[in-house]
Amino acid sequence: MDTDSQIKILEAQIRECFGRVVWTHKTQEKCTDIISKRHSNVKYTQIGLSALTTTGVLITVFGENNAIGITTAILSAILFAINTYVKGHDLGEIAQKHSDSASDLWNVREEYFSLLTDIKAGIIDLEELTEKRDSLQNKLSSIYKGCPRTINKAYKKATKALKLNEELTLSDQEINMFLPDELKKNINA
Repeated sequence: MDTDSQIKILEAQIRECFGRVVWTHKTQEKCTDIISKRHSNVKYTQIGLSALTTTGVLITVFGENNAIGITTAILSAILFAINTYVKGHDLGEIAQKHSDSASDLWNVREEYFSLLTDIKAGIIDLEELTEKRDSLQNKLSSIYKGCPRTINKAYKKATKALKLNEELTLSDQEINMFLPDELKKNINA
């Protein structure tokens, strides 16, 4: 088999790896968003229930209202259940792990993108290509070992972000906005 054919085969594999990293990166980002929101909601709920419970206790102690006493006991039980759950699940830490994984995956995604660019530009030989591919696979393997599991909701949001909202897609005009005149692409030609 000639070198060009071998490079085309490797390119196909690298494109597949690139695509998987794009999806995983976006899913980790969406997981970060979902769990951060859950964390925030739990904290606000804890604060609200604490305030209501404290108010209810004060009213019950200084007044004679059984309904408020019963309501306060129920709110206190709910708060206890939430606190018990949160004790075993640090949502802030989990969200940070997803965020860290997304950052690590972003770097690998960009390295795959650069490798594909080098292939198309014809500036990489077969040996260097296989070395970089193997290096990226090893790097990716170690990142995946530390990645927290994602949730189905995050995958669905990543799918929407990538397919419908085209979050990783920029038009030539959009790219031109970020570049100095010397690097802009003529889109009127």
